[in-house]
Amino acid sequence: MSIDTSGGALTEAQATKVLWRPSNAVVTFVIFMLPALILFTTFVMLPMIDAAHFSLYKWNGYGTPTEFVGLDNFERLAGNRIFLHSFGNSMKIIAASLFIQLPVALILALLIYEKHWSNTVFRLIFFLPYILAEVASGLIWSFIFDGDYGLAAEISRWLHVDNFYILADRQWAFTAILTVIVWKYFGFHMMIYIAGLQSIPKDQIEAITIDGAGPLQVIRYVKLPMLKPALTMSVFFSVIGAMQVFDIIIPLTNGGPSNLTHSIVSFLYTFGLQRMNIGFGSAVGIVLFLFCATFAFTYRSTFQREKGAR
Repeated sequence: MSIDTSGGALTEAQATKVLWRPSNAVVTFVIFMLPALILFTTFVMLPMIDAAHFSLYKWNGYGTPTEFVGLDNFERLAGNRIFLHSFGNSMKIIAASLFIQLPVALILALLIYEKHWSNTVFRLIFFLPYILAEVASGLIWSFIFDGDYGLAAEISRWLHVDNFYILADRQWAFTAILTVIVWKYFGFHMMIYIAGLQSIPKDQIEAITIDGAGPLQVIRYVKLPMLKPALTMSVFFSVIGAMQVFDIIIPLTNGGPSNLTHSIVSFLYTFGLQRMNIGFGSAVGIVLFLFCATFAFTYRSTFQREKGAR
């Protein structure tokens, strides 16, 4: 007895077509992930590989690097007083961001998060500094701090004291930079917190209020716990952003006086690019990358463990 399979049999061409039909996962990967991976590789990974390569050479940026120095550039960094001071300045920026900028942003968000036209006006006013370009912000504040013609000069005249050149003072110049950084970015974090506060269900707040909780208890037991994802993201942005501060420092002090106000990135720009010491500057970039990558990995792992524990 024979079985007739002519009606349901697949031709060889049809079978090949079925075997090679891409799955939905493959199609999704090609459409969405592949372009992003190409861009990431082109503009992030390849430059980082080049920087790691250049950091092993003494090179001025012209031609092909030929003078191999190994880890000498990194050894120079470890003993460079200005670099170590610049690294310390970046740590101070992180501290100011975490302990001044974020609390200010949180307090303001708690005050003006509710939907009302007056709160909208205040949100716009507080968010405006973030909209301004960093260089423009630096130039505006350099005029304000100017001891001859700026607001600082006017205050000195009103108080009948000698003109005070804040940005040229070794003790106050970096404090002025920290003030500008806090002013520039607190509005960004405030808007993150406002978005988080507005997403809290009102019935939770009403329930704890009916139970007799006061405003501070509502903040402690409802608002802050519900804001934890926003706070986590805000801390991450603060630390990474603080390590990348550059274009506020350059128009304000250009790293002065006496190279006391450099951040890591402005140090890289001044002593690496401006002085055409590309190998040395690449070593600075690698140190910065390793710090940021280590922080990002550790921070993410910590909160992943906390989330898993819950």
